[in-house]
Formats: sequence, structure tokens, C-alpha cells
Amino acid sequence: MATVDVDIKKLLEAGVHFGHKTSRWHPKMAPYIHSKRNGSHIIDLTKTVEGLDKALDFIADTASQGKQVLFVATKRQAQNIVKEAAESVKMPYVTERWLGGMLTNWNTIGAQIKVLKDLEAKMESGELANKYSKLEVQRYQEEIDQMNEIYGGIKNMAARPGAVFVVDVNHDANAVREANKLHVPIVAVVDTNTDPSNITYPIPANDDAIKGIQLITDYIKQAVQQGQAKVKTADKDEVKKEGDK
Repeated sequence: MATVDVDIKKLLEAGVHFGHKTSRWHPKMAPYIHSKRNGSHIIDLTKTVEGLDKALDFIADTASQGKQVLFVATKRQAQNIVKEAAESVKMPYVTERWLGGMLTNWNTIGAQIKVLKDLEAKMESGELANKYSKLEVQRYQEEIDQMNEIYGGIKNMAARPGAVFVVDVNHDANAVREANKLHVPIVAVVDTNTDPSNITYPIPANDDAIKGIQLITDYIKQAVQQGQAKVKTADKDEVKKEGDK
């Protein structure tokens, strides 16, 4: 049963079916290709719907267990879309640059995040202002801003997320590699020039069209929200049981 209703007409209107030039295709995408048009591949939207249905059910189930979904999109046209979606459902995200080890070397990354949080706490409490000059405080603020640019999106991420959502698997190959190394399930858009075999839940679609990226990311966000709603309902039921005792 699909968690979120996927509208194939909206996918068509968003240009999700337009693949790359036939010369740039990856042979493993063959099952998802409908035809060729003007030298480019056309993605089979029925396969896109199938992929989305499976991916959305998985994302909703992951969120319903209280697990986090890490949103990843570092290419320009997807950054703001993915950041806004992740922030709206309070999920971690990487939209600036994927640092090596963000998943596989969490001890080191976590230590940097601890430094960031400590600085922020001292800045907010006024401890830095009381101890240092205005110029020194300004430098600390600049350091906080720089660290937030790198780590801000994963500041509240658990050591290992329950899933990773990737918009462009070629552009963010390092994220895919690290998730696979740790056996973290990956939900990803796979265009005709990508290898879908190392993606747990592939969504065959154009990974460049802004409208398409927005639509698919919105579906992912809705699935997260539905999963989160189940957690809240379960919590309320638990509180009610405790109250009835």
C-alpha cells in the first residue's frame, strides 16, 4: 500500500521522464527506459511510480520507528529545495559539501560538532562576551558560522541514520559509497546515466529538472511526515494507557 499518493500526471508535467543523451546512458538503467526521442532516452514513468511507491513506504516506515532520514543534495539546483524539505521535518541534511567520513568516521565528525555546540552555548550564555573583547567575540562568531556551513545540517544527527535520500547519485557518489559501506539503506533518484544497482530504493527520474527534484523531494517529505505522525499517535496512546492505570 502506497503511503503517499503519487500522481503520474504531475511527474509528466515536471519533466521527470526526460533522460540524458543516449550516448551517456548506463546499461543497467535499461529496465527503466521506455523509448528514445531526439537522441535522448525517455524514462518509463510507470517504473518511476513503482519506485516511488516502494521508496515512500520505506521512508514512512523508517520515520515511524523514530529513525532519521539524511537528505543529501550538494548540486546547486537541488540545494535549497532539499534543505527546506529536511528542515521542515527536522531531519539532518548535507547540501554544501560532503566531507569524507560524515558517515564512516562519525567519531571525528562528532567531535567537531561537539566543538560547534560548545561554542554556540558559550556565545548564547554570554560567556564569550564576558571573557573576550568585541573583536575576539566576532572571530568566535565567524568560526561558529563557518562550522555551521559545514556541519549545521547534521548537528543533530544520530551516529547512523535509518536511511539516506540522495538526489543525484553521480554528484554525491561519496555519500552513496559511505552509506553502502555501513549498509544504510539508500533512496535515490537514478537518471539514465547512473548505475542503480547499488541503490536500495531506486527512483528512475530526471535528476536535473528543478520541478522534478521539487516534486520528488516533496513526496519524500510527505512520507517522513506520515511516519512521524504514527510516532506521535503511538506516544499519545502510551500516555493514555499510563493515565488509565
